[in-house]
Amino acid sequence: MSKRQIRKMLRLMATGEPVQVTSAMASVKKLARLAFIAQQFGYEYADVRQGGANNSSLMMLIVPDPSPHARARAAQNWAQYPNAGDGVSLPPFVPDALELLKARINFDLTGKGTEKRMLVGAVGVTVGSAVVAVQGGSGALLWGAMIWVFFMGVFAFVFFFNRRRNAKFAARLQAAGFTPVADESGRVRYLPPGAQPPGHGNPFAQPHPPQSYAAQPYAASPQMYAPAPQPHAPAYPQPYAPQQPPYPPNPYGQPPTQPPTH
Repeated sequence: MSKRQIRKMLRLMATGEPVQVTSAMASVKKLARLAFIAQQFGYEYADVRQGGANNSSLMMLIVPDPSPHARARAAQNWAQYPNAGDGVSLPPFVPDALELLKARINFDLTGKGTEKRMLVGAVGVTVGSAVVAVQGGSGALLWGAMIWVFFMGVFAFVFFFNRRRNAKFAARLQAAGFTPVADESGRVRYLPPGAQPPGHGNPFAQPHPPQSYAAQPYAASPQMYAPAPQPHAPAYPQPYAPQQPPYPPNPYGQPPTQPPTH
């Protein structure tokens, strides 16, 4: 994670739109650190998914956080770190918060949805092995059985390893007050205290596509390296300022007199 990556993310956050960050090296630690910075300036981690060639990249979605607490925190941090746009002058990382973000990202990547995909894969291997055994020549039955046993062993190991790992993440999130919520597809996710349950459908499928950039320097656009202007504080609603009265104030402190009537 470099200051250019942070600077680009903050510039995209200034639009007030959802922002998609891509880690070409599939680094959960890097995405957690970027999500922590986003939280300090009015955004919140929303979801993560695999993508790119052979699913070798991770794509994280962050969205504006409209809660009063998040708005107050962002206003305070912009006031305390007005030069955050340089990618260096940032609030310090909080280890416990980073661990929670890593737990959320890991759980979203390898939760119940992954288990379902593994079960589908196991069914596919079973069908493929049966086809090899039936349509092959001499010894095909043995080869089909060997293929099935090998892949079933791999699936079983990965399945139980992920389940044990996710149980650890779930326990950590529940201890911090996060709530498990299932979406319409049955996918379970842990939401922070006070957060709204996820809406229907894919959170990445926004009405307006999220602003996105790659978290790897070599995958970013050239504009990413151009010096960025200093960001201004987010446009939070300002306290109501009463307009000036239409007439000059009375220097004697008395209300204006009514003109005499005839």
